[in-house]
Amino acid sequence: MSTALTPAAAAEFLYREALLLDRQRFDDWVGLYADDAVYWIPAWKSEHQPTDNPDTELSLLYCASRSALVDRVWRLTSNLSVASMPLARTSHSVTNVLVERAEGDCVEVCSSWSSHVYNPKYKSQHVYFGSYEHTLRREDAGWKIARKKIMLLNDFIPTVLDLYMV
Repeated sequence: MSTALTPAAAAEFLYREALLLDRQRFDDWVGLYADDAVYWIPAWKSEHQPTDNPDTELSLLYCASRSALVDRVWRLTSNLSVASMPLARTSHSVTNVLVERAEGDCVEVCSSWSSHVYNPKYKSQHVYFGSYEHTLRREDAGWKIARKKIMLLNDFIPTVLDLYMV
């Protein structure tokens, strides 16, 4: 099986992920993830040092499997989470996409991102920004996200932060 993933194809994959979030197509978004995927937003230990281990240190968000992402999406879309209703509107921009390493069936991709978030409940807006580290893995169904680490550089969170906002 060929593991070739061009920089353009890697960028398109990340753009598609962002578009699915912006369109709130959460089931399709979760479908991009491998069953054993890790989704992690580290917290910050100090001004310039993030936490290193989601199992032993504080995280802003940590899902250790695709099923944890499915559970979180269910809470978002079930109308049972008062903090999530109505869902905020988002517009993601993904830039500076680089394939950093390709080894076997895995490719590591880094990028920069920003997300404009509008909360219709409070008529407020906020911009989050940072960097992504994706590990993409070739599976029978195509490329899947095996790991996504999100470095949230402006971690002042005015109201709610959830996986579709970053």
